Amino acid sequence: MPYLQLSLPAREAEQPRYERALEDVGALAVTLQDAHLDAADEQAIFEPGVGELPLWDEMTLTALFPADTDALLLLAALDAFDPELDWTQARFETVEDQDWERAWLDTFHPMHFGARTWIVPWNHDLPADADTPDAAIIRLDPGLAFGSGTHPTTALCLRWLDALAARGELQGTSVLDFGCGSGILALAALKLGAASATGVDNDPQAITATTDNAQRNGVAIATFLPQDETVATYPVVVANILASALDALAEVLAARTAAGGRIAMSGILAGQEDDLLQRFAPWFDALQVAREGDWVRIDGVRNASAVAR
Repeated sequence: MPYLQLSLPAREAEQPRYERALEDVGALAVTLQDAHLDAADEQAIFEPGVGELPLWDEMTLTALFPADTDALLLLAALDAFDPELDWTQARFETVEDQDWERAWLDTFHPMHFGARTWIVPWNHDLPADADTPDAAIIRLDPGLAFGSGTHPTTALCLRWLDALAARGELQGTSVLDFGCGSGILALAALKLGAASATGVDNDPQAITATTDNAQRNGVAIATFLPQDETVATYPVVVANILASALDALAEVLAARTAAGGRIAMSGILAGQEDDLLQRFAPWFDALQVAREGDWVRIDGVRNASAVAR
């Protein structure tokens, strides 16, 4: 299936803003590469490495959108989201999805998070360090959904889940992965001891990717589009989505978190956390912030006194 590809130049300092805007308007994938590489040496990176930012002063950002996306409407939406960025140099072309898949497979390697959690590509041999009875192994093919573990926001949430498991707080629980993408966080929770996991996402491709990855890992994840979600409360909630979405969904996320339950939220750029801490304070105690590169995670404990929808 073909996709509409948007490419534009950017400087390192502006990269997080460009990427955030592209993701906000529905980019299926965002790639970064050195603007000065020769075509023969070109090697794309779909997400920065864990704890890393691109090292290039100048880079090319490439984003994939559904083939039927209106390019002019897309540019208008990007300009409205962040009018201070230069969108005039954006270029469009149609590409086949196998190009994306091949580059992803070339750059995705086994990764270790916390004490037990390993993310391993579905077609990659298990690393020797991961070949232990206690290891939580997630075999992953994200397809065109966000979440391979390489982005700092995903890494922050994986480490949080691993730490919960180390304290015995995941064993036998039910977990909600709100904005599940590839299903990586729900999968990690199950592999770390959760009894059940539910994934919610507004992108049908994410629902497909989560279901496929669950089957690949021999587990079951209940998946829903938001309008079809079965309303319930969960002892553990993770939401790796954008800050604007967290703000808009604050009451929903609070209502989904059981009294005394724990929540972790990421997809938050450094500098956005203060507003979100204030936004979630009526429902959550012990709110704290963890930072990795330009991204942060907020986690806290649901109090019993506040009422949410």
